[in-house]
Amino acid sequence: MEDYNYTYENDLEYGDYEELRSDHEQTNPVHIISVVVYIIIFVLGVIGNGTVIWVTAFKSKRTVNSVWLLNLAIADFVFVLFLPFYIDYILRDFHWNFGMVLCKMNSFVSVMNMFASVLFLTVLSVDRYVSLVHLNWCQRYRTIGRAWCVCGCVWVAAAALSCPALIFRDVMQLHDKVVCFSNFHAHGDHKAATIHTAIVVLRTTVGFLLPFTAICVTGILLSTKVKQSGGSVRVSSFSKMVTAVILAFFLCWAPFHVFSLMELTVHSSYNLLKILKDGFPLATSLGFFNSCMNPLLYMLVGKKVRHILKRACLNITKSSLRELSQSISATEVESVPGNHQDSGPEVSLASSTL
Repeated sequence: MEDYNYTYENDLEYGDYEELRSDHEQTNPVHIISVVVYIIIFVLGVIGNGTVIWVTAFKSKRTVNSVWLLNLAIADFVFVLFLPFYIDYILRDFHWNFGMVLCKMNSFVSVMNMFASVLFLTVLSVDRYVSLVHLNWCQRYRTIGRAWCVCGCVWVAAAALSCPALIFRDVMQLHDKVVCFSNFHAHGDHKAATIHTAIVVLRTTVGFLLPFTAICVTGILLSTKVKQSGGSVRVSSFSKMVTAVILAFFLCWAPFHVFSLMELTVHSSYNLLKILKDGFPLATSLGFFNSCMNPLLYMLVGKKVRHILKRACLNITKSSLRELSQSISATEVESVPGNHQDSGPEVSLASSTL
């Protein structure tokens, strides 16, 4: 009960419960599962999102849709690059070994990825509705340049919404460890709970509820329009892929936001603390897993993306075989004695050896 009171009195975000408990064990199955999941996310996320960035940036025709996918992949790619810090943190039994700057940056990048992803998905959903229903408007105003301007605004908004991580994230010496946590308590005891509540409400509202509402509304309007059109409005494979990506995001992040809201009332029940302690790491892992799911969904649902990837891989294979063939041919030509311009001792020696 002592640990429970301590953690609440300091108004820490989850993750900090584990860090400041005196009796937690590194061999906790939940932590082991988290490490395994993070490693899988890192490998799949780097390969998958790196491939999407390479294809959308260099191997496919630049369109408005490719701009959305490129920025979404960049958000996920940057996030997975920071996952090794989380992995190391857990493997060291919640000892932070990278200093305050990286403590702040690691949390900042994680939160910014969440905001950027959901905002880009909202833009994708609205753009899908507009491009299918308001064709005349799209032909006049839906340009690649404007798409990049919208992406710039999304990045600025995501960075601004993630600033609390830079302000409140802190490191502290605890016994023989250094922990990285959200230090609301340092700004005054009476303000700590208010600050924590405001951040959770902001994150849940802007990072989940409002985008989910906007996406649902545009989805319902689009479905209604398709039914009314009697088939004249066709839903493309790209539109289906966007739907799959949106559903995956909300299924992955919904548990995290539910636990975040539960965390605000953790002081009212010791049993609730136990649920959070075991459930929050799994909910966080599920949310992080979304960063490697999008490339898989592109492959499974997006026919055009599959075609581009196959063509790009085929071109690479052809290019590699061509270079290999030219290299072998050049080697064979050089190995013929009559084709050497030098007829010195080295050539004679090589010829006699052969």
